[in-house]
Amino acid sequence: MRQLHEFSSKFFFIAILTVASLFIVTSNASAQRLPGRVFTRPLTTDTIPPRINNGNTNRVIANPTRDTIPPGDSSRLLNDSLRGQKVDTFSLKLSKDTLDAPVNYYAEDSAVVFIHVKKILLYGKTKTEYQDITLTAPQVEIDQQTQVLTAYNKKDSLGYVLEEAQFKQAENFFTSDTIRYNFKTQKGLTVNTITQQGEMYVHGKTIKKVDDRVTFVKEGLFTTCNLDQPHFAFKANRLKVINQKLAVSGPAHPEFEGVPVPIYLPFGFFPLSQGRRSGLLPPTFATNEQFGLGLEGLGYYKVMNDYWDVKVYGSVYSYGGWLANVNPTYRKRYRYSGAFNFGLQRTKMNFKGDPDYFKNKSYTLTWNHSSDSRARPGTSFSASVNASSTSYNRFVPNSPQLNYQSLLGSSITYSKTWADKPYNLTVSANHSQNNLTRLVNLSLPDVNFAVSTLYPFERKEAAGAKRWYEQIGIGYNGSLRNQIAFYDTAFKLRNVIDTLQWGARHSIPVTLSLPPILNGAVVVSPSLSYSQVWINQTFRRKWNPITEKLDSTITEGFFVDHQASMGLSFSTAIFGTYQFKKSRIYAIRHVIRPSLSLNYQPDLSRKHFYTTQVDTTGYTARFSEFEGALFTGFSEGRYGGLNLQVDNNLEMKMRPKKIDPSDSTEVEEPKKIRLVDGYGFSMNYNFFADSMKLSTVQLYFRTNLFDKINITANAVLDPYQTDDRGRDIDKFAWSGGKFRPGRISSGNIAMSTSFQSKPKDEAKEQQKQQQNKNLGNDPLLIADQQRLLDYMRQNPAEFVDFNIPWSISLSYSLNFREQFKPDYSGFETILTSSANFNGSFNLTPKWNFSVNGYFDFDTKKLQTFQMSISRDMHCWQMSINVTPVSPYRYFNFTISPKSGILQDLKINRSRSYFVGY
Repeated sequence: MRQLHEFSSKFFFIAILTVASLFIVTSNASAQRLPGRVFTRPLTTDTIPPRINNGNTNRVIANPTRDTIPPGDSSRLLNDSLRGQKVDTFSLKLSKDTLDAPVNYYAEDSAVVFIHVKKILLYGKTKTEYQDITLTAPQVEIDQQTQVLTAYNKKDSLGYVLEEAQFKQAENFFTSDTIRYNFKTQKGLTVNTITQQGEMYVHGKTIKKVDDRVTFVKEGLFTTCNLDQPHFAFKANRLKVINQKLAVSGPAHPEFEGVPVPIYLPFGFFPLSQGRRSGLLPPTFATNEQFGLGLEGLGYYKVMNDYWDVKVYGSVYSYGGWLANVNPTYRKRYRYSGAFNFGLQRTKMNFKGDPDYFKNKSYTLTWNHSSDSRARPGTSFSASVNASSTSYNRFVPNSPQLNYQSLLGSSITYSKTWADKPYNLTVSANHSQNNLTRLVNLSLPDVNFAVSTLYPFERKEAAGAKRWYEQIGIGYNGSLRNQIAFYDTAFKLRNVIDTLQWGARHSIPVTLSLPPILNGAVVVSPSLSYSQVWINQTFRRKWNPITEKLDSTITEGFFVDHQASMGLSFSTAIFGTYQFKKSRIYAIRHVIRPSLSLNYQPDLSRKHFYTTQVDTTGYTARFSEFEGALFTGFSEGRYGGLNLQVDNNLEMKMRPKKIDPSDSTEVEEPKKIRLVDGYGFSMNYNFFADSMKLSTVQLYFRTNLFDKINITANAVLDPYQTDDRGRDIDKFAWSGGKFRPGRISSGNIAMSTSFQSKPKDEAKEQQKQQQNKNLGNDPLLIADQQRLLDYMRQNPAEFVDFNIPWSISLSYSLNFREQFKPDYSGFETILTSSANFNGSFNLTPKWNFSVNGYFDFDTKKLQTFQMSISRDMHCWQMSINVTPVSPYRYFNFTISPKSGILQDLKINRSRSYFVGY
């Protein structure tokens, strides 16, 4: 037994040793056969790198001789266990239900995770983000199995909402009591939701989000009021909203303050998109005493393409009158923009057979065009055309501003400048008409060509200081005009052509720049010029002893008149300062700027003047045969005179207020105050005149007191005595021992001021002013916007600014002239004066009262008086405008939404009538 046991132990030990040797040899041989590229391939693309025992690796590399196994590639030994193992996570198969992006969530209070049901609860100002979706709410529940997120609001013990759940995706934003959203399908369901689409707000008891564009609303409200309980809305049981495009509903009705109005619409269509869209233009109902009941503004707006659109609209009245307008607009960014309007008007006032029955047809034409200077540098084209029948504006209903407009004007201008050349060309066509006299003037074309000053004697390669003759400059100015005039009541083409007049003027100025003299105190400027005019006809008067009247004769042809002049002027400035020592006034400075010039002009026009008898007493007078020409001829006689002009201004410098010596703040600089902006006189003396060599003296004064009161005054001083008929004689007013400088023959004084309180929100006021400035300077502003902007500026009472609590503006004008009495007993002074006033007052934060008027002191009557009462009704506005005193009496009541998208949803009642001047 013992031998058997020993044999068995020996056999077992040999077997173990053999197996171990075979395993080691086999492993070593296997390692020798592994390719090296497997161990040198980088694994940096793996998002989860394999773990490697760096400690063991270091030991193997540091002590290779201690290994009983023949050494091989240590890297092969270390990486053998990784052979064939895929570690790149992108090669893993993902579930089809996996989201496209991670969901990031945050909770200020706490987060509770239920692992067994895969749910997460977030508490306290939570925020969840997924792609472009952001959701904030007091409490959120995330179900990872269904990928559904549910958000809840927070209420107090009384049921009032303390914090709402808010959802934002791209431009879409809404608040809700409960939000349920599926991340995978991107569908959602909300309860008691308010969402904004442009200017509109959509309220819904239940809202279902189908995709990122379409939403269905149950029991919805559609409004422009931004309150949770809107002042007004359109209510419908079902709504379909396409984001930023439109909203469509079934039967709908309006309600105010939650009270339904029994006016039902079969369906609702509400545009939500910004920009231009074709569609009908709804009319407004109006009443007018002369025209009857009417529908105004009914028409259609059509967007033709990205560059132009057209609006066709009109108005009809119960007495038979109507208006029709075609208004296309066009624009191309960085090139040009403009608008055109053509209107026809048929006026019928009262009924046929009535004594005040009236019927009339008229038209209007307007065109505005402007080009961008960046399109063609050096070239510009602009147009401002406003032409119409002389009776058109008078019969535009409910428009007192147009009814008053009696003067119209138009201008079309093309200008060209050449780069690096001194040339400038302007070609224009102009139009003017007087609706009272019915006279129309057309000037086309008018051509102006100018050459900037050239220096012909200047050296091309100058060395050293310029010589005096190099400062001689020559320029050129030329003008050509053509004009026709006619009365629109007697328009015939042949008669119009007979009124054609044309003329031209050429002027060549020569200048010389000289250095100042007397140590730079006096500036000397010599000058020389030659002018010439071309005239197409002469006009002469001749006394007819038979009819005892003046007969006139017009002779057509080509006539030329010349003028040459030369002069030498001296100008300087004299400063005087008076300083104060014991006063806050630091100093007062008086600046005198005299200018003296000597001029000579030869008589080159005597042959174009004639003398004729003008009345039965044999009194004669001299006239120019170029009287009434487009470019009148030059004056008769030589002129060699002295011109004197003196300008003054006064300034004051104030010391800063005294401060505590211990105060470390910087001391303010002395403040400059302009006391008088300017005052002075100008006059001239003609040495070659045979009588009355001294001209009248022009006096002027201007100042702006305290930067609030603007005062200007002008007067004419006549230095001569008069005969018994009030005509000047060759005797000075101070002759005969009289101490009298002369007689003030005419003058005027104008004063204006304005005051306003500080705005409630100064940042808002600055933003508004900058916005209006930008709109006024925007060359791409379409015609309708420009007309609305102009109307707002002309009628501020209808656009009340509640940010300014009150504002007042006053202006006064006084004109006077001396006139000889009819009985020749002496002079009498004719005075005309008037005052304008304008005021706006916020009676309460929501009520505003404004007035404006015009008072004539001659008639001692209030010529025009307008009142306006406005009420800010949050999302609505109300205004009452009354003109009780005016040739055109006017009354208007308007209540309308503030939002532009519902601008036609308004109540407008107007009445106007003409009472005469």
